[in-house]
Parts: sequence; structure tokens; C-alpha cells
Amino acid sequence: MKTATVLFENNSFVRELNDDNLDFVDLDLVLGFGARDLLSDQKIFNELKNKFPSSELVLCSSAGEIYQDEVLDNTISLTAIKFSSTKIKTCEVDIADFQNSFLAGSSLIKKFDQQHLKLVLVLSDGGKVNGSELVNGMNAVKKEEVLIVGGLAGDAAKFEKTLVGLNETPQQGKIVAIGFYGAKLLVSHGSLGGWESFGLERIVTKSESNVLYEIDGKNVLDLYKIYLGKYAEELPGSALLFPLSIKIDGVDEPVVRTILSIDESNQTMTFAGDVPKGSKVRFMKANFDRLIDAASQAAACCLELNSFNPKLALLISCVGRKLILGSRIDEEVEAVSEIFGDKTTISGFYSYGEISPLKPYGECILHNQTMTITCINEID
Repeated sequence: MKTATVLFENNSFVRELNDDNLDFVDLDLVLGFGARDLLSDQKIFNELKNKFPSSELVLCSSAGEIYQDEVLDNTISLTAIKFSSTKIKTCEVDIADFQNSFLAGSSLIKKFDQQHLKLVLVLSDGGKVNGSELVNGMNAVKKEEVLIVGGLAGDAAKFEKTLVGLNETPQQGKIVAIGFYGAKLLVSHGSLGGWESFGLERIVTKSESNVLYEIDGKNVLDLYKIYLGKYAEELPGSALLFPLSIKIDGVDEPVVRTILSIDESNQTMTFAGDVPKGSKVRFMKANFDRLIDAASQAAACCLELNSFNPKLALLISCVGRKLILGSRIDEEVEAVSEIFGDKTTISGFYSYGEISPLKPYGECILHNQTMTITCINEID
């Protein structure tokens, strides 16, 4: 397995790391994560296709690009991959063709022959697609041994529209999956949030999909403002500092849910993932050092799960973490880089939702505010 990274910025290819001397005319896969305005430009897409003419080219808009140990904005971070024996297959669906995201997810996975399928990387529109339903649909039809990872496309902190594309200029509504087949392919994964829970555990008593109305029979917005104290005056922006920990039936560990918006007129809160009625929740708060430590621990989990040295580490983290950490955001990527060392190519993006299992090689779930890492290599 060979990799190279290329950075596109200011209408040109400005950086290239190609220690494996990859021939860009002969590649299996190129992953590109970038600013929405760049990815929607047909001229720029043509430049990318000219540079990587024979590869499967998968592009996804982001809320920040990861290029080695840096976090960048207004760029396209490209990772070129050539396998020795692993085969890939790419598929896509459009959310507009389905009644809901569950059906889109199940239809996407059904497009793959799952015999010998080891890994599926999913990159989905992050605005039109319900990430919770998407992962439920994929889990419903996948074989137990298939690992599914990925993320929801981002749009900086604008939350206007997100784009995904397979061998064409990216568009809204697309969900792209890459299947990896091969006995020599090694994969591992890790995910961790690093948030601190506080207060009592409570029960969701009224909700609809990702809209929360009541906790313990009390209006959620009133309750939330009590917990936020002085930060209540800064809503909705301050909500990123206080996500929700949620225990869902069938999932052993709690997951994190980001608050997307609040509705003062209807007294509701909308989250970046479903909050089912009857689930147990606790409020959470940010600790900068713990967030960075969690990124390091997620990388360590990858090595514990499968002790190979990764050739590629794909990082998908949350826009909320980026906004909270601010000028310290590079530190969480640097923490991962220190665990893996300089022989591992690091790539990825900041997303509107992260897809990764909680249990080793278990079913995928939708995370928010979480650093997720997928490691890939091939046995010689």
C-alpha cells in the first residue's frame, strides 16, 4: 500500500508529500476534503481530475481540512492511495430518491457484494440526510464482519449546504460509499469525545426524531438554561460548549449529541442526531485538555485493537470541537500524529457528524463532538 498527500490552495497545488513515489496516473483512490466553494467549482474539479485521471475520485465538503498534523480552512486536502492487492468498489445514492435516510442507507449497502468485504467508508451529505437513520439503515443490512466508518459532510460553520461527489463535481444530497475487499487489508478504529458529564441522569419524555421537547416532564429549554447559568445569555452559540450525553437502547456506551439550534417560540432544541423518547441523558461540558487527550486516546485504541503500524490514519472529527478549541485545534491532530509516528499518513476533515463503532468492529453509530479514527494498511 502506497500513499501520498497533495494540498490545493489559492487555485493551485501548493504542497505534495510523496515519499512512496506514487504515479498519480496509476492510482486506486483519491479522497479529497475541502471548502464547499472550492469543491463546487467545475474548473477546480477539472484540475483535480487532470491530476488524477484514472483514479476513483471522492470529494466531500468540510468544516476544516486535516493535512498531516495541520488543520486548515479554504483548501482541499487530497490523499492518493495505491493498493498492492486490495480491491475497491464505489457506489452512491441520492437522498432525493428515497422516502427517508434509513432506506437510503440500506440501499447503499445492498449495492455491495458483501462476500470478502472488510471495510466501507461512507461520506454523506450533512444537511439533507438524517445521520441517525442513515447508520440504522446500513446496520440493518450489513454482515456482522463488515466495518462501516465515515462522516457527514460539513460547510465550515455556515450550516448552509454540504456537498459530496463521486467522479463528478460534488452536489447536495449525495451519499457515497467505498468498499474495500482483500485478505491482506488491515483495519482498526477508535473514537472518543473527552467531554465531562455533570448533573443528574434524566429521561427524555417528549421528542420527535432529533427535536427535543421535554426531559423528566419539564420543558427542555427552561431546564437547559438553568444548567447553563451565565452562558444561557449567549445561546445558541454557547450550546456547543454543552452537548448532551445520551444512552440509547441497544448501545452500551453513551454517545454525544450536539445542539444545532434552539426554538424560543416552540421551546424546543434540535440536535445533530436523534434523541429517542425514553433515552437517558446527562448534560456535558467542555474541558480543553480532556478533548485533546481524548484524540490521543482514540489513536491509542486503534493500536490496541490491531497492533499494526497504520499506513493511513483517516481522522473525522466534529465542527463543534473545532469551534470550541479555536486556535488550539491543531493540538488534537498533533496528539494523534505523536501516537502513530511520522510513517503514518494523516488525513481527514471536520464534519457535521461522525460514523464509527463504539465496540471493536461492532455496528456503526452516529457520533457528535467526537474524534473518530480509522487506520488502514496492507500485509506485505
